[in-house]
Amino acid sequence: MRYLFWHLLGTIACVQISAAGDLTLRFQYEGEPPPPKPIKVDRDVAFCGQHGLVDESLLVHPKDGGIKNVVVYVYTGRGGSEIDSVPHQEKTHTLDRKNCRHEPHILLMQAGDTLKITNSDPVGHFAAVSVFNNTPSGLLVPPSQGRTMELPKPEPGPMPVQCVIHPWMQSYVVVLDHPYVGVSDEHGKVAIKDLPDKELVFRVFVEAAKGALDTVTVDGKPQQWTRNRFRYNIKPGNNDMGTVKLTAKHFGQR
Repeated sequence: MRYLFWHLLGTIACVQISAAGDLTLRFQYEGEPPPPKPIKVDRDVAFCGQHGLVDESLLVHPKDGGIKNVVVYVYTGRGGSEIDSVPHQEKTHTLDRKNCRHEPHILLMQAGDTLKITNSDPVGHFAAVSVFNNTPSGLLVPPSQGRTMELPKPEPGPMPVQCVIHPWMQSYVVVLDHPYVGVSDEHGKVAIKDLPDKELVFRVFVEAAKGALDTVTVDGKPQQWTRNRFRYNIKPGNNDMGTVKLTAKHFGQR
């Protein structure tokens, strides 16, 4: 009996260890990094016009070319990955309006979580939340106040949140039925933790991209993706996919 106990315990430990793998990758702009485009402020100019606002749809690090705010997640739609459900404790995530912009620009959530939209500005904002599977909502958020929105269902992709009063204020909320998602930092680095060790289909969202990301370069080698999706075989431990380079053509530039 004692032998059987330790045998089962060892088996469980091995299963737990082998079931987790991390994916890391980096997105880099190939060529001369474009400077951020300044926003022409034409509403509440006295306040919003003093913050040097820029278009955040494409933010490239001036020194290393890292692309910020690229979203990578396990795709479970048609032709995607089949994964086991993961226990989830519902949380509240805050999307703040501060200095006439959204913070953060990309907000990661899971189905069942609550979206709280706050306003740290002295001017009012109106949040239009565009969704497919959840109930659409328009939330007037006066200064120093907040509003909440329940999101019980996953969404098929990042959903835009825009201020109707100040239309340059746009961000995205990602609502998935699993926790396997990451967003790139200012150096373009993305990390997704505790993935199941199997071949998975990942989907990439780059806000400023024009058209699908079908042909990319990964560590100097061309790769063919399908509608922003790629497959990767996750193994136990860290899986470093390398550097994905995007060119000006991916963004409709010359």
